[in-house]
Amino acid sequence: MIPDADTQMALITRGCAELIEEAGLRKKLARGTPLRVKVGFDPTAPDLHLGHTVVIRKMRHFQELGHRVIFLIGDFTGRIGDPSGRSDTRPPLSEEQVTANAETYKKQIFKILDPEKTEVAFNSKWLGALDAAGFIRLASHYTVARMLERDDFDKRYRNNQPISIHEFLYPLAQGYDSVMLKSDVELGGTDQKFNLLVGRHLQGQYGEESQCVLTMPLLEGLDGERKMSKSLGNYIGIDESAAQIFGKTMSLSDKLMWRYFELLSAKSLAEIAGLRRDVERGTRHPKTVKEELALELTALYHGAAKAEEARAGFNAVFVEGGTPDEAPEYRCPEGEDSAPAAFLAASGLAPSRSEARRLIAQKALHVNGVLHTDGATPLGKGFYIIKLGKKRFLRLTVA
Repeated sequence: MIPDADTQMALITRGCAELIEEAGLRKKLARGTPLRVKVGFDPTAPDLHLGHTVVIRKMRHFQELGHRVIFLIGDFTGRIGDPSGRSDTRPPLSEEQVTANAETYKKQIFKILDPEKTEVAFNSKWLGALDAAGFIRLASHYTVARMLERDDFDKRYRNNQPISIHEFLYPLAQGYDSVMLKSDVELGGTDQKFNLLVGRHLQGQYGEESQCVLTMPLLEGLDGERKMSKSLGNYIGIDESAAQIFGKTMSLSDKLMWRYFELLSAKSLAEIAGLRRDVERGTRHPKTVKEELALELTALYHGAAKAEEARAGFNAVFVEGGTPDEAPEYRCPEGEDSAPAAFLAASGLAPSRSEARRLIAQKALHVNGVLHTDGATPLGKGFYIIKLGKKRFLRLTVA
């Protein structure tokens, strides 16, 4: 049974950035029939991270309310290249890259979504069937002036930076997905707002009821500054090991932890508020609350048993030997300087590179709670908790 509109709206709007428009969504909900909720992902990388799951978890909320979600894999649009948030032209991917990445997406999403209430679609089915005349007809429904209202296009145009014609086709193609799927609601990150509104516009042009648009915040990465991105190294991948997910979550700052609770945890907002009050009053230590978050996120992707193993392993390294909370911070560029022997010596955690190599060989180095025995290979971009020996800690950022 589908709950009443007020109950649904409370869950639907939890953590959302913007809803366009509330009256329209309430009207759709009042019909009492399941809505078609669309989310599109271009398979531009082989794996998903927690930043992607902010929207996927919102899809799960709709499923819990009795609605049907459409996980749209942009195997056609991925070959165009989404210009959202770009200051330059994004290079298109090959068909082989897109196909391979799409297969990994299908395996990963059902760690969150209910497969019985999920429709998986590929937009090459209809976009690939459009001939030149079809794309021209599609393009006739939108103006260049409206396209240049888009913030990233506007900035590039004013700065005399190139905008390729194929980039104009991207939002039109994504909007046409909404027409073909007859979506009632489309979800996306705040950086997708323009594309989602194009879909809403095109549905009206094609004589359909326009979809409502719900945008979700972009999750900050482990550095707490930029949005989570694999290219920036500040990510937690949902296919990473249990130890990696747990350790990376424990590396979050106490302030950023609450953002992750709100956008990623299944706990109610009231429960999260209660945890926050406990921390502010001093009745709960931030570390123990953060551990709850790390345990929940790890269990979601690896199961409760593996999550408990990861917690025990992390605590054996950090809690029994001390705490990294007040550890000094060190930043270095990716490359030669981010090799363990190099940053251990440069940060002062080890007196020299030769001593750092000796300690690493003696299995004294742990990175995010995991034993690390390679002192020569650089660490990639990201944020790490480093432990050397029993009592030496470092909060490392590789930029």
